[in-house]
Amino acid sequence: MDFNLDRDLVFFDVEATGLNVIRDRIIQIAGIRYFKDGRPPRELEMLINPGIPIGWEALQVHGIRPEDLADKPTFAQVADELWAFFDDADLAGYNCARYDVPMLMEEFARVGYDFDVDSRRIIDVQRIFYRMEPRTLRAALKFYCGKEMENAHDALADVRATIEVFKGQLERYKDVDHVDADGNVTPRPVRNDMQALHDFTQDPRTVDVTNRLKYNEKGEIVFNFGKYIGKPVAETLHKDKQYYNWILSKDFSVQVKRTVKKLVKEYEQQLKAKKDRSG
Repeated sequence: MDFNLDRDLVFFDVEATGLNVIRDRIIQIAGIRYFKDGRPPRELEMLINPGIPIGWEALQVHGIRPEDLADKPTFAQVADELWAFFDDADLAGYNCARYDVPMLMEEFARVGYDFDVDSRRIIDVQRIFYRMEPRTLRAALKFYCGKEMENAHDALADVRATIEVFKGQLERYKDVDHVDADGNVTPRPVRNDMQALHDFTQDPRTVDVTNRLKYNEKGEIVFNFGKYIGKPVAETLHKDKQYYNWILSKDFSVQVKRTVKKLVKEYEQQLKAKKDRSG
């Protein structure tokens, strides 16, 4: 099956020192780029020296040892190559929205690149699977493709398995409507249309990939954590500059920090414009 693309699409997967997208570091990254012009897909795979210890639990999952990375380049040394590989492509992967994408964003930010996802579509194959058939990647490959998973948690093997599952999903659900818990019907959401798949796999209430901010029923951006949970971000941080500075100085994602800066700036500009009109 050929993907119906109006923009290049990169499937990718990372293995890391741990699960914290802010503190941990990428140690392996692999991707396969599909081109909208029909050129053969391009594969990329590399090991990366993280410069920090690998967590024990992570080591048990992917089996990549510190000695495997001792002579490998740092992320800073491969950033240009990775930046060119991803370029302006849409992104896809398995659980990529909550893990791989924010992990990559943070790595790029540390070396001075703004890997902005606002202009990219993100297709999370796991979310299609969990919404249609809640299982794991291994079960997904068995369910959709009738294949057993080999080399699980090797980044490139996971990418290849994810692509096979994605193709299986497109075939299986091409004529299937989705009915949610409230009985709302979405006609044929899983089809060979990247915009439709982006819309289906993303939570419209989500503002950032780490889910620290969200939209409320009024369309306002509110906190999704902490003492101000549910409160409007712009107004709250304008009034509580100590909390604003705390967010900017702590381990929040670059996307959260950029968003709160923008919201506070716009809010204060609106206050100034209102004051000028009344004065």
